[in-house]
Amino acid sequence: MDAVTACEALPSNTLGQPATCCRVRDLGRQPYEPVWRAMQRYTDRRDEHSPDELWLVEHDPVFTLGQAGRTEHVLFPGDIPVLHVDRGGQVTYHGPGQVVAYPLIDLRRLKLGVRDLVCRIEQAVIDVLADWNIHGERTPGAPGIYVAGAKVMALGLRVRRGCSFHGLAFNVAMDLEPFSRINPCGYEGLHVTSVLDLGGPSRLDTVKTALVEALSTRLGLTPEWTETGPDFCA
Repeated sequence: MDAVTACEALPSNTLGQPATCCRVRDLGRQPYEPVWRAMQRYTDRRDEHSPDELWLVEHDPVFTLGQAGRTEHVLFPGDIPVLHVDRGGQVTYHGPGQVVAYPLIDLRRLKLGVRDLVCRIEQAVIDVLADWNIHGERTPGAPGIYVAGAKVMALGLRVRRGCSFHGLAFNVAMDLEPFSRINPCGYEGLHVTSVLDLGGPSRLDTVKTALVEALSTRLGLTPEWTETGPDFCA
């Protein structure tokens, strides 16, 4: 059974277990590094009683290289900064008009493996796209979600002490030009697209709401939206 078939065989939630509460924080627009450092701090300080959280954010323009990222995949960054970070995967772009979601999840508590988590995140995005009659699909060996061969959602995770951080980047209504300055996810010539270009909505809030609902269903979580102050990531 290949990875795509294995993902398709997964049930929709955590095997019928009671839903776990998950705090949802909408951080608005933020530079990348303070949010990244805040994720690390939360993961390092949490214990078995710490709640799971889902952070939503729209980042200022930045290219990020994963742990094994190769600099030759950054072709001509120009005025956009490049950060080498501690997630999996190669290089991707974050910028305005993209919904980034960071699930800070205790995998042991949910009885999930890393492959399970990847599959469920991917399925949640497929579910969201289906709301607007867009057919999202997986590609073997290349995590993320694609529509007619063009990538609309990139995925890069890190698991430490049984807990996940980093997450997914979902192109909603953004300038896609910066992707031409890199080999997206390490693939030369990979096309990227956005929800808006595929006929879906342009409002990030609309997509955020749908994404939180879909992730909660697929991960067996009960979302609780939490007010977050402007200095949360300071």
